[in-house]
Amino acid sequence: MFVALLVLGYMFLPIAFVVLMSFNDPAGRLSYQFDGFTWNNWLNPCAPAGMCEAVTKSLQIGFLATVFATLLGTLVAFALVRHRFRGRAATSLLIFLPMATPEVVMGSSLLALFAAAGVAGSLGFWSILVAHIMFCLSFVVVTVKARLAGLDSTMEQAAMDLYANEWQTFWRITFPLVFPGILAAALLSFSLSFDDFIVTNFNHGNTITFPMFVWGSAQRGIPPQVNVVGTVMFLVALLLVLGGGLLQRRRPQ
Repeated sequence: MFVALLVLGYMFLPIAFVVLMSFNDPAGRLSYQFDGFTWNNWLNPCAPAGMCEAVTKSLQIGFLATVFATLLGTLVAFALVRHRFRGRAATSLLIFLPMATPEVVMGSSLLALFAAAGVAGSLGFWSILVAHIMFCLSFVVVTVKARLAGLDSTMEQAAMDLYANEWQTFWRITFPLVFPGILAAALLSFSLSFDDFIVTNFNHGNTITFPMFVWGSAQRGIPPQVNVVGTVMFLVALLLVLGGGLLQRRRPQ
């Protein structure tokens, strides 16, 4: 028990530091120590020029990448688990390649692809979105596929024995059982997209996302409002996890 608490404390220490620094009143632009307590960072989160615009861009790209990657990845997972077709094993192998490929290789390859397609001069929001969908897709397929592989088909068979057609069986039996995996894949996709820097750095053009803003600010002093954004994102994720746990407990067994 003590070891488990020690490990959890070690894991949450950086998060606690981010929360603490969100209330910091730095003595200088390059100060990374707690110099004084202030509410000003929370009351004026958009004080650093361009930061809120960068956060908005990251949220927009993360949301769209999550939607498209989740839809496409779920369909691919169902095809791989529920159907037999030529090239199924090769498709499964290809799905893992973006996960195994270093991000610097993927980013440079996508840049070369956009350059070969003649759109390198117009890199920006859409090129980042395409890149994020590409690497999020693999994580969605793997997550949903694992959920489908462990799904007991007897409930679906029972529903069809009771004269439910395939569409009714899917929406009333299959989808509710698979939904936790789909939700987990969507949350993972959004987290990966919002957090990505390396692939985005190769294909961002003039579009600045939140990780790009933080990287650029590091050379002249990261504003404490960055920690406010990090704290808010952590609290939102924590609320989603706790809310999901409560709903799971209240669901009748």
